[in-house]
Amino acid sequence: MRKIDVFTHIFPARYVERMMELASTMKDVGKRVRNVPMLANLDVRFEIMDAHPGYQQILSIATPPVEAFAGLNDAVDLAQRANDGMAELVGKYPDRFPGFIAWLPMNDVDATMRELERAMGSLRARGIQICSNVQGKPLDLPEYQPIFAAMASHDLPIWIHPYRSADIADYPTEERSLYEIWWTLGWPYESSVAMSRLVFSGIFDRHPNIKIITHHMGGMIPYFEGRVGPGWDQLGTRTSDRDYTKLLKDLKKRPLDYFKMFYADTATFGAYDPTVCGLKFFGVDNVLFASDAPFDPEGGRMYIRETIKVIDRLPITEAEREQIYWRNAARLLKID
Repeated sequence: MRKIDVFTHIFPARYVERMMELASTMKDVGKRVRNVPMLANLDVRFEIMDAHPGYQQILSIATPPVEAFAGLNDAVDLAQRANDGMAELVGKYPDRFPGFIAWLPMNDVDATMRELERAMGSLRARGIQICSNVQGKPLDLPEYQPIFAAMASHDLPIWIHPYRSADIADYPTEERSLYEIWWTLGWPYESSVAMSRLVFSGIFDRHPNIKIITHHMGGMIPYFEGRVGPGWDQLGTRTSDRDYTKLLKDLKKRPLDYFKMFYADTATFGAYDPTVCGLKFFGVDNVLFASDAPFDPEGGRMYIRETIKVIDRLPITEAEREQIYWRNAARLLKID
């Protein structure tokens, strides 16, 4: 069966060369990405891919976002290198890579929009990837709304990748997050917060057909269906210094119904029960196959292999399995 992995990360050669110059001393995430051969070595990538007949990848750049380590001019240069490199790979190996997701310099919205239109136009990107915050700024700020409007106009998806660093402490009395909690628990929280802010900003009322793909099966949202459902139906009852009742009345749907409008991927690191939970929440039409390769203990092999095992175990029809593996992706990304 064909399989389109919608969230696999890569570093094109010209991008990684410049990135290593600018981020040579970057800690934490920088340390992680410098030690994964599949990120930049095509021979390793192809060897791993060939173990799974019919397997294809949608290419995307791995975090950290360029604005985390580069000024505006360098960020623009890096985004262009990333998108040109991915477009070249798609053109050279279309049977392996049916598309890529554009990487954007989010330091400045005007620069973001220029690169977005270039990537969606001449480079034929199949969507864009943005992080769950922009250097600590939420995605629902007015300055970022042109990005969402543009992608709604293009009718192609926005991938939201969580991002948080160890500098965000777990307790206000400490300076750093310990034990990599910033990643293990912080990233699902980041995804969930970004989704929530977009819901209450009215993004789905302004753009009813917008397509937003959330990484790692929507973070915490499916597990907390009771809280985002009947819990948020009571928005404002727990707040004394602000009146949220008007906001709730202005929304055209329940908060829960908006959350179900997001798309989610199967990148749960090979965990079966979270996949079942997320599939039940989002529905088979809104779930796409993704492995998050190559960030696993086996350099990309494990997450692909184990995610396929999970999807093959799901108590669904073969037609529904096809939807998850490739038909939903082909429809959303407008891929042959």
